[in-house]
Amino acid sequence: MAPFVPDFISDQMNLVVALFIGLGFGFVLERAGFSSSRKLAGVFYGTDFTVLRVFFTAAVTAMVGVILLGSVGWLDTRAIFVNPTWLWPAVLGGVIMGLGFILGGYCPGTSICAAAIGKVDALFFVGGGVLGVFAFGELYPLLKGFNDSSALGALRVFDSLRVSQGLFAFLMIVVALGAFAFTTRIERRVAPESAPSLAFSSRRHLLAGAGTLALGFLVLFLPDYRARLVARVSNPRFIASHAVKEIPPDELAFQLLEQDPRIALVDIRSDAAFATLALPGSLHSPLGELFSRDLVAPLSRRNVRKIVVGGSETEERAACLLLAELGYENLAILQGGFPAFDRLILSAAPFEPQGNRWDGELRRFREEARAGIQRQIAAAKTQTRAPKVEKKIQGGC
Repeated sequence: MAPFVPDFISDQMNLVVALFIGLGFGFVLERAGFSSSRKLAGVFYGTDFTVLRVFFTAAVTAMVGVILLGSVGWLDTRAIFVNPTWLWPAVLGGVIMGLGFILGGYCPGTSICAAAIGKVDALFFVGGGVLGVFAFGELYPLLKGFNDSSALGALRVFDSLRVSQGLFAFLMIVVALGAFAFTTRIERRVAPESAPSLAFSSRRHLLAGAGTLALGFLVLFLPDYRARLVARVSNPRFIASHAVKEIPPDELAFQLLEQDPRIALVDIRSDAAFATLALPGSLHSPLGELFSRDLVAPLSRRNVRKIVVGGSETEERAACLLLAELGYENLAILQGGFPAFDRLILSAAPFEPQGNRWDGELRRFREEARAGIQRQIAAAKTQTRAPKVEKKIQGGC
């Protein structure tokens, strides 16, 4: 997917990108007033809810932006790293951080921002955080059991709530708008003369709220890019109206025996079927996983014919058309699917004469191909395969 999450950004270049993003993030925090401990602590006293407004605005902007970019295929959302969750360590860490926020007036990010402009209280706060990191490191052997407990993996809130991504985004926007209105009332009641919300233009903010709510409705009904593409290429009418190239089982068997480097097999069958019996050198990727960035390099070689192998020709045609929609070229499918190849080449089924003078040679070829390819399959099984791990783009605050 392009143009976001490009492959030319290496791990080293990520550090450079992170540096500039961090500078921009710090600038925005400072401009929002987050370098002031009084403004930050005001949320606990009901006098200043700027922190809540900025955080909600940032969350809604990022959330809607990711969904919109993902829906048009410009961003691979599955390549985004999701921090794993350890429930009770996270709860305790949140309590400790909250107490530190109340006592010191800063969170870790805002303390760095304030320290960068010379705030003395922020310098002490950062110093205390550094001491805490060293203390945790020294005590880690004692805390390791609790630190690694209640692991829940990489959770996403809408998955945990069993709702759609769009519905969660819409509800998040509704909650944010409700929080803005509610905290504005509190702010003006507690600090009637100094509340930041006194400077708000009610009409402009009502229009902005209505626009944001309308955007929430759009996100609510926005179809998922992957699901939309898969449904499109799986439609029988679409399959019937788009021709794909086919390769007969005998031709594929010959190329496998020759170990032809100009072919690449993409096996779209289920994990169980692939583990039971697979052709040598096959890349395993079911239909829904053909979007993976791990496939970009092996499938982008133009001089290599990519042959889709599936449980049926219909599945193969859908996968082949999906790869074409994703921009891959030089594609073909295995005629008759894997069952035809298994019946004609791999299994010891009786030879079916074609009724021509080449039957004898075809029979001998299939016998030789059966023995040769089975040896290749046996040799491939003895090789240990590294588990498939898709590279994630890491980050976070």
